[in-house]
Amino acid sequence: MFIRFFTLLSLLLTPAFAHVCAQQKQAITPKPAPTPQTFYAEGVSIEFTVEPARSTELIAGEEATVRFKISGTDGGVPLSNLRPVAWVDQRATQQISDARACREKVQSFLQSSFTKRPTVDLNAYFILALNNEPNISVIDPLSGFGGSKLYTLVVLKSQGEDWVLSRDNKRLYVSMPAVNQVAVIDVPSWKVIANVDAGVKPSRLVLQRDGRYLWVGNDSAAENESGVTVIDTVTNKPLRHITTGLGHHEIALNDNDTIAFVTNKTTGTVSVIDVRKLEVVKQTGGGSQPAAIAYSSLSKAAYVVYEGDGSIAVIGGAKHDLLARLQGQPGLRSIRISPDGRYAFALNTSKSTVHVIDLSSNRVVQSIGIGPGADQIAFTRQFAYIRSAASEAVAMIRLADLGKEASITRFPAGQKAPGEARTSSLADAIVPSPEDGSVLVANPADKMIYYYTEGMAAPMGSFQNYKRDPRALLILDNSLRETQRGVYTTTLRLTGAGHYDVAFLLDSPRIVNCFDLTVAENPDAPRRVETAFKIDPIAKQALAKVGERFDLRFRLVDTKTGKPTMDLDDVRVLVFLAPGIWQQREDAKSVGEGVYEMSFVPPDPGVYYVFVQSASLGLEFNQSTPLTLSAIK
Repeated sequence: MFIRFFTLLSLLLTPAFAHVCAQQKQAITPKPAPTPQTFYAEGVSIEFTVEPARSTELIAGEEATVRFKISGTDGGVPLSNLRPVAWVDQRATQQISDARACREKVQSFLQSSFTKRPTVDLNAYFILALNNEPNISVIDPLSGFGGSKLYTLVVLKSQGEDWVLSRDNKRLYVSMPAVNQVAVIDVPSWKVIANVDAGVKPSRLVLQRDGRYLWVGNDSAAENESGVTVIDTVTNKPLRHITTGLGHHEIALNDNDTIAFVTNKTTGTVSVIDVRKLEVVKQTGGGSQPAAIAYSSLSKAAYVVYEGDGSIAVIGGAKHDLLARLQGQPGLRSIRISPDGRYAFALNTSKSTVHVIDLSSNRVVQSIGIGPGADQIAFTRQFAYIRSAASEAVAMIRLADLGKEASITRFPAGQKAPGEARTSSLADAIVPSPEDGSVLVANPADKMIYYYTEGMAAPMGSFQNYKRDPRALLILDNSLRETQRGVYTTTLRLTGAGHYDVAFLLDSPRIVNCFDLTVAENPDAPRRVETAFKIDPIAKQALAKVGERFDLRFRLVDTKTGKPTMDLDDVRVLVFLAPGIWQQREDAKSVGEGVYEMSFVPPDPGVYYVFVQSASLGLEFNQSTPLTLSAIK
């Protein structure tokens, strides 16, 4: 994320940069239904709206949806696959920032200098941990400074087994086998809005690409209760139960959500279901203990791995016939398809081997030995990550080496093997992070979440899960996402009443603009107490060297008098590396004339945030606007 920011900064500073900023005024009382604000530049129309989540007006402390509709001014054609970024920043007056102030504000958010940070960063993300307890931890890796990073805790009726997030990030569905229900969580408010009856022992969840139906695998021991339950996500009610066969069920859908493939592990079959009719149209397979399934957009076929006999079946064609059968060894339990769609990875847990399948020819092109008890696969653009239940080490296979002699590297994701934990989950314990080339790994045995960046020998840092076992992870990317063609959306919490600039930046074509946002007081919430002090750095530009001591000097200035505070002995500094993966707390000493000093050694390149605390001033870490600096190698 930060690499992208610095790239955009260089674009901002080019002489050819095209910049216009609308100037608007708006009364402090928000309108019940905010009207769109539209900006035109470089043949592009940008329409900005904010929609409150639960009321008709924008209220402090409540959630709201921010939406940018981007289209060409010639014909109004939606512009897709763009990478806009945005920030929300409170201003002191009703007057929206002019063109120059808006540009300077955007530059300050991007560059490595001791400048103010935005009130709300719309380019952040949350880490969700599915715990051994009946709850979900929501962790804010960046803003949880000065104390707990736990943003909130979502309480469930019973322990969750699997989960899936809707494509618009508005709904999270969690299966709860012990109570035979699926929890429906409203993400903007983090509230459970429904507990839907989902058949007996609901386990695996798969959401259609169009979001209309949620498919739930029912692992009941009774034949008439074993199969899948289909839930209508509009009404949050079960639509139909379909009996398919006995055993655990894995589910895959074809590209246009017209066919569902369901494995029946005990029966040894694969059920082919017509989604429009919600009826089984074929039973196929013919292997022993089908354990996992994946659908390939490249070959238009489903790939099923059989744990009992070690075979891999390819099911496709107009009649969903058995197109091919590849033979391996018993013990196959998992299969995943690489991001480019070219290869499938089939894991043999008992043999500690991964088979690489070329989907264009349906051939096993490589078999690679990996860690003991390998049970999960995840991908970034460059690597396949394989977790082993019997080892704390995570194996990495470079995707570019497939078809050649594959080299395996490993990094330790904790102190204990994840298999030492009390329970496991069907959901993924390794997920790619929003920063390119990095992953997050849950280790329930350590009760920790580890952050790893490619090229490092060990994780760069970790996140506590506050004595809870993180069995699985999800990333809620809160940055602007294209939710429909040409429409980029995210959700934010409006932190306080007042007037705000919504600073918007598009890199191609190069456009920057500040839109206006006004938020009303929340009568049900106490007024936020603003600090009367600010951090004034001695050096206005800050660039540190990794591994070298950096001396930080600053003044604590009384905002009412403009004078620095003198000779305090309780000034404490918190420094952390975004997105919160390393931190250090040190006392700052007074060096005279109201100047305070502390030193630290940045361990890694990146952006560092600096917060200050003083008990005698009543100043807490989360009340001060942080300084930022950059560290380079």
